[in-house]
Amino acid sequence: MGKKIKLIDRLRLGLAVSVAKAVTLIVRSLGLGAASVLPGSIARRIEPRLLRLLSQQVKNGIIVIAGTNGKTTTALLLCGILKRQGYRIAHNSTGANLENGLMTALMENADFLGRLNVDYGILEVDENIVPKVLQPLQPRIILCLNLFRDQLDRYGEVDTISKRWTKVISTLPLETVVIPNADDPTLSYLGQQLPQKVLFFGMNEPEQYLEAIPHAVDSIYCPSCGHSLDYQGVYLSHLGDFSCPRCGFSKSQPSLESREWSQILVGLYNKYNTLAAVTAARELGVDEGIIQETINNFQAAFGRVEDLVFNHKRVRILLSKNPVGTNETIRVVTQSDDSTTLLVLNDRTPDGTDVSWIWDVDTEKLVQRGGTLVVSGDRVYDMALRLRYSQELNQSNLNLIVEEDLAQAIATALQHTPENETLHILPTYSAMLEVREILTGRKIL
Repeated sequence: MGKKIKLIDRLRLGLAVSVAKAVTLIVRSLGLGAASVLPGSIARRIEPRLLRLLSQQVKNGIIVIAGTNGKTTTALLLCGILKRQGYRIAHNSTGANLENGLMTALMENADFLGRLNVDYGILEVDENIVPKVLQPLQPRIILCLNLFRDQLDRYGEVDTISKRWTKVISTLPLETVVIPNADDPTLSYLGQQLPQKVLFFGMNEPEQYLEAIPHAVDSIYCPSCGHSLDYQGVYLSHLGDFSCPRCGFSKSQPSLESREWSQILVGLYNKYNTLAAVTAARELGVDEGIIQETINNFQAAFGRVEDLVFNHKRVRILLSKNPVGTNETIRVVTQSDDSTTLLVLNDRTPDGTDVSWIWDVDTEKLVQRGGTLVVSGDRVYDMALRLRYSQELNQSNLNLIVEEDLAQAIATALQHTPENETLHILPTYSAMLEVREILTGRKIL
């Protein structure tokens, strides 16, 4: 933290950062995007150790936020808390969470000599590259939010990822603080194996249990011995209160009482995001009044429970990129009185090219309530088939509209949305960017 850099390294770093800043200026001036990835890609060719040289200048250290769901929202909340406390923050706010995106975020806050003057770096990191970046980053805190199946064509199963995480985290300095989700069996076990200081976050609210374990459940077996876990109850997917009847492994004790903290936004998944950020902020010594004030005034990141007004109609965008996340956004929709929903399914690189995960989504709950469902996206007919299958099983009174053109799909969905209701849009990641561009007239990436 805050280390000095040798002169020769400073010269190479300065050249790399200067070139990156020039690229950023060109890309943004031409309206080609946010320049959140390309500058890092070019700069690392000039100085391969760029990530290490930048991160070691951060005065109070790097905070890594990793997991399948909730990274952007948790990072944004923690940024807000620390900024309200008066700290200067470097953050990959566009969600570019691969190596080039991390470098670009740090360079944004550096001068043309590569000198970084920030108190904390808050970096949301794609779960698959965590083992590659932890050593150069040498983080002060690692937040481990959850592990769900996501983009199986890229990542594989969650236990493979957790083993890789454990291996690399255990080699970090003992001063590193690790904050895993106690309600996720895989991460709870991970935390119990580490030599570093570990603080857990999780729920203590049995009244929030689901009626049954969802179909899209990932990890209900003991990570220690492989036996089926006994669940007292689940909050979402495989997150809950559990123990192993064979080896005695059980849920770790959270450091916070979840009932004592209000949450940001809607949906139980955002209670987890809140608890994760609060646990980190308390560890950093932030005043609890500031933490609560930030929670009360929090505004969502783009596409994550984002509320907009378009053509005098209310629109809510709920990013839905994997089975667990989509089940939770469906829960938000079904708990409302709104009758129109737009689902947009893409299969591009940011989404994962394997869309078979939609068959693990409990679309039956969405179909059962009736109303109007509009479907669009690159894989519009895959999603339409999934919904039609659910409709035939439930014999629901559903108005299902298939529209290949996204702009027309949005217009159609808005036409079916009464003046006093909200249109819910459930898009995958690349689809969310397209939806926002149509609604706001601005690109994000």
